[in-house]
Amino acid sequence: MAVERENLKRIAFWGIPLAFFVMGLKLLAWWVTGSVALLSDALESTVNVIAAFIAYFVVVYAQKPADEDHQFGHYKAEYLSAVAEGVMIVLAALLIVNEALPHLSSPELPAAPALGLVINTGAAVVNAAWAYLLIRIGKAHHSAALTADGQHILSDVITSGGVLVGLVAAILTGYAILDPLMAILVAVNILYQGWKVISHSVSGLMDKAVTTDEEAAIKQAISDNAKGAIGVHDLRTRRAGPAVFVDFHLVVSGQMPVGEAHDICDRLEDAIHNVISGASIAIHVEPEGEKAHGVHVNIGRRRSRQAAAG
Repeated sequence: MAVERENLKRIAFWGIPLAFFVMGLKLLAWWVTGSVALLSDALESTVNVIAAFIAYFVVVYAQKPADEDHQFGHYKAEYLSAVAEGVMIVLAALLIVNEALPHLSSPELPAAPALGLVINTGAAVVNAAWAYLLIRIGKAHHSAALTADGQHILSDVITSGGVLVGLVAAILTGYAILDPLMAILVAVNILYQGWKVISHSVSGLMDKAVTTDEEAAIKQAISDNAKGAIGVHDLRTRRAGPAVFVDFHLVVSGQMPVGEAHDICDRLEDAIHNVISGASIAIHVEPEGEKAHGVHVNIGRRRSRQAAAG
């Protein structure tokens, strides 16, 4: 786990110099062409630099161990970072629109377009590779900050692609207005990407349950390892970044010794850890006869009784 944390921090750190490098390339592309579309692309890259700093510091903070004030850990800080990135994506879109609108009335064809396109394409290729890496690692390790940063950079790649299309179209047709028009269309797409990042992060802040597949795996682990118990109900789960919390009620015979009930709980915890590594598990043991409610899980013993009755 410690090695995994260091790897995440290392990945997040290298996003900072890479963001500066890509921003420099895009500013150079704008400087040699004067294209408003390329300027809009460079403006979004300035937001990427800020986002890279936020992602790094939040990843470091989120991995701090639980303390007296944050007894369930600091994992949700990553969702706050993701929300901030979503807001900055929206801000970048508004900056692009603000820059593009004045050029609709007086558009100009860019200078040295070939050189600018080559430079901007190089920046887009670097961004695409980095976005793929961040999203893959972020999803694999349930890092909301890295995933959001990757999605943010992916929106930048889409921006670059749109800008390139607009510039080529403007050059081939001679219609200079295609340059600012494409910048505005790109801004609309960026707004959509920002909304997706924000909505996903808000779900995490609202204690969203684990995925359907993960819940099914937890139920199967309980069903296969609850021998000696009578039933399970009130199964609840939530995810906070890489952390998963599972709690449920375990019904046992009123005459069962405490030690025996404890052994069943230990067995269930080990089984759940095998399918959800590092999960935090709370099991409430109650005697038979208590009113059951919530989500029920069929267990092996109950199925065997039903088969015998049949």
